[in-house]
Amino acid sequence: MSHPSPDLLRFALNHMVCPSLTPLALLDAAASLCVDAVELRNDIGDNSLTHLEQAKAVSAKAAAMGIEVLSVNALYPFNIWNDERVAQAKELAHLAAACGAKALVLCPLNDGTQVDPSASKDKELRQALQALKEILEPHGLQGYVEPLGFPVSSLRFKQEALAAIDAIDGVDCFQLLHDTFHHRSAGEQRLYPQRTGLMHISGVEDPSLNFTDMLDGDRVLVGPKDRLGNIEQLQQMLVAGYRGPISFEPFSETVWSLADPLNAVKESMAHIRQALRQ
Repeated sequence: MSHPSPDLLRFALNHMVCPSLTPLALLDAAASLCVDAVELRNDIGDNSLTHLEQAKAVSAKAAAMGIEVLSVNALYPFNIWNDERVAQAKELAHLAAACGAKALVLCPLNDGTQVDPSASKDKELRQALQALKEILEPHGLQGYVEPLGFPVSSLRFKQEALAAIDAIDGVDCFQLLHDTFHHRSAGEQRLYPQRTGLMHISGVEDPSLNFTDMLDGDRVLVGPKDRLGNIEQLQQMLVAGYRGPISFEPFSETVWSLADPLNAVKESMAHIRQALRQ
């Protein structure tokens, strides 16, 4: 395989990289790493993005600093469509627009129970996307659909997500979120760089884990001991034309509890750049 230039990498910080920071402090953290894009979250306790004034303050500071707010993460479970989800989606769309975000991340149901393929499941997925299209488009927002690769996930594969997007003529509103952890967990091979709006990267190093047993808490930063094939996935995506952001999203408390997690991110960026040169 040809080796893509590390210059093609555009790193971003998902708030999960350091959830002890406030949203405004996350912007400072990004600037300290010379990173020009962040993702905010609604699921990290006190530092979640939760109200409009907070979102407007983020928008103003991000604009002044030249930092792009990529997304608010996430509407969950987006594919279980009901009155509660409608209200949640409308609120998150308002917040995402107010903070200047490009997109709302959409995560499917993953509650530990096996979800078997069915016509009704596919129908509900299309129903949810159709309704979300009508909520997101007036705000100028996209939806980033993130298949979760866990064996019990209700939407595990990217091809399934794309089929539903195409079925509702949603190609202008929805793109895939390619998560290197979930791609490996699902055992997927095919990539869709032209239909991917965002990548999430994280590593798993524990040699005792089977790929189907990996959990979010096992996700660390990408380093030399990574077992997920992050470098190979990045190579393949970049060679195939992906030019979107590449956002760090570790869920492990071993990362959060580091004395200097931002320096660890810096080291991970250096490792990835060096590995792509080899």
